Amino acid sequence: MKHLRGYPFRGLYAITDTGFKGRSIEHQVALAIRGGARVIQYRDKGQDESRRLAEARAILAVCRACGVPLLINDDIELARSIGADGAHIGRVDAALAQARATLGPAAIVGVSCYNEFTRAERALTGGADYVAFGRFFASQSKPQAVPAGLDLLRRARAELACPVVAIGGITADNGRLLIQAGADMLAVIRGIFAADDVALAAQSLHQLFQSAAEENP
Repeated sequence: MKHLRGYPFRGLYAITDTGFKGRSIEHQVALAIRGGARVIQYRDKGQDESRRLAEARAILAVCRACGVPLLINDDIELARSIGADGAHIGRVDAALAQARATLGPAAIVGVSCYNEFTRAERALTGGADYVAFGRFFASQSKPQAVPAGLDLLRRARAELACPVVAIGGITADNGRLLIQAGADMLAVIRGIFAADDVALAAQSLHQLFQSAAEENP
């Protein structure tokens, strides 16, 4: 199992979506962790900074209690201000160098690389801790995202010395293919937080890694 900054970086990577109402976001995160999520990313593109700060702090408290790292999507200042474990940045987000300078050497910093292997290579050279590829399947959260293929994961596993995250339309039915191709983590939004039973949905995805470990001890 890969470790990063003291955390196991293999398994289910749950990304929040505040569009699913009815439960507090921190309760949803607690349920996802109960089901087996190993990393939480707080993702919210809204402009209400006070709400985002309150939600991020509430989620951080849950993550700290459970020993699970919290990363912040596309907001390194928010990550810094609450003392999150790191941040995830994409094509139009803060530069990797800026994220590292702001959050420090101990922070976990991940980079979206879409379907671009050379981008992943540059990210690692620039100090990224992990890279994320996708979308691998049709995604309701990001319907316009560029598609990526399993060969990209296989190449990443063979050539990149870092954890590899797969994202995009992942479910308990198709996630096994990505793990077999080399994904260390499966990043899931709707497949967890749009479910009627968040904990059960997370557990179904978590079990894919348990099965993979049993098949390849």
